[in-house]
Amino acid sequence: MEFSAAGRLEVRITAADVGKRVSVRCLREPGVAAEKFTDTVGVLTSWDDGVLLITRKSGESVRIAQSTVVAGKVVPPAPARRRGPAASYEELARVAARAWRPVESEWLGEWELRAAAGFTRRANSVLPLGEPGTSLDDALSAVRRWYEARGLPAYVQTATGAEGTQELLCAELERRGWVREVTAEVWTGALAPVADRAEGAGVVLSREADEAWLARYQRKGVSEVALRVLGSGPSVWFATVPGAEAPAAIGRCVVDGRWASFAAVEVDPGQRRRGLATAVMAALARRALDEGASAAWLQVEADNAGARALYAGMGFSAHHAYHHYRAPEGADRREGARA
Repeated sequence: MEFSAAGRLEVRITAADVGKRVSVRCLREPGVAAEKFTDTVGVLTSWDDGVLLITRKSGESVRIAQSTVVAGKVVPPAPARRRGPAASYEELARVAARAWRPVESEWLGEWELRAAAGFTRRANSVLPLGEPGTSLDDALSAVRRWYEARGLPAYVQTATGAEGTQELLCAELERRGWVREVTAEVWTGALAPVADRAEGAGVVLSREADEAWLARYQRKGVSEVALRVLGSGPSVWFATVPGAEAPAAIGRCVVDGRWASFAAVEVDPGQRRRGLATAVMAALARRALDEGASAAWLQVEADNAGARALYAGMGFSAHHAYHHYRAPEGADRREGARA
């Protein structure tokens, strides 16, 4: 916190600092003892009518009454990661997009509108990679019309928690009534340690998701559209550990330059805790190393404790969070028409 020369706390932020990363100390409740403080660090996403809105790294929005603020300052961006590969949000967002392609897409400025008959939110949401080339209200109206024409709900994928992420867009979507439905994280790590984790004996690699692989995949009744999404990417590999009736474990990897992504790592519930997930990832990692990759990324939901423990043990750590916002039901076609 900032102190004056006399040792007193000072507020050194104003509404002009919206969009910057700040640290704010405030009273838990107006009028309580001075030692009853709480600290909030995040991006200042608005300061209106005596209320500060700060978006934390996790995407959580915190509302703070200006009357309770006792100290505040602008702070530098989150410190650079000290382990694992260095990467910007934009680089990872583009790599992730290439690893899970929709069957149809269209650009609105620097926003990519993506559709794949409803198969996964990632392939059926807007990916903002810059400005839409028009006002936000007009852009969101165009987004709603585009998805409505395809019989799909309108989603916007956003990110928080790294340099260049979209805390301000998150706040604007929430202001307009868009509902955050899913939050997950992108984790990154070095690829070689993953390859060294296990021998990967018994893991079969293929360029296609065959019937056996699909029998273990958690999404049942996979359509032709889903197969196109699963098979999309610069260099796609599917891993299978054969089993009696269905594979004991599966996984998917996409190699894209220096990056390798891991997804759909699934294990027969009756054969968990036997190192099969590690073996699958090790086999895929070795193939990715052979193709010149050196870094790895994956996506994991916040409440998947087992997966988080597995990936942390392999040297992965969180880079940023991402969220899917769904358009509110029954809202006016033109976003600017809201009250």
